[in-house]
Amino acid sequence: MFGGEHAPATVVHRLFLALLPDEPVRTQFAQRAATLRAEQGPSSGWIDPLRYHATVHFLGDHPSPRPDLVAATEHIAGLLQGPAFDWTLDRVRSFHGRRLPRVLCGSASSEPLQALWARWREALLRTVPGLRLENRFVPHVTLAYGRELLPEAEVEPVHWRVSGVALIQSVVGQHDYRTLASWPLRD
Repeated sequence: MFGGEHAPATVVHRLFLALLPDEPVRTQFAQRAATLRAEQGPSSGWIDPLRYHATVHFLGDHPSPRPDLVAATEHIAGLLQGPAFDWTLDRVRSFHGRRLPRVLCGSASSEPLQALWARWREALLRTVPGLRLENRFVPHVTLAYGRELLPEAEVEPVHWRVSGVALIQSVVGQHDYRTLASWPLRD
């Protein structure tokens, strides 16, 4: 009671909509990360290639699973099937923030990706009361977290045929992602 007992750890369930790369694209991301690591040294926390993804919408951290949010997302997905599209990622840079993410992004805006983000945002806000979503979208794939800002630089392009959207759940502090549902885009 007086310092010998520990409060139970609070489990935080994180939900997000994401684009998941297929194996050839994931391999290319890992190759770009290896090149960056060779240039920058081991001072970064590198992401496991199995966790590479592009977040479309962060749906929040929750004290328990949210079957209502999962159901709403599944309903929306049935209404929002759009076409598959190509996305080229040809730059690395850092974002500002506490952990200074080192990301792979595109030098040109992807209109289909921006449209996908906007359609999901509008439908989620209309369907899920109280849900808070970002007002802007900077598409990227996080490769690492660093200790200093990385200047923007060109890299060998990765051409990604985006063919689906997935609803992902993770538990904060653990390393596993669980795909709760996924929906193909039309080809």
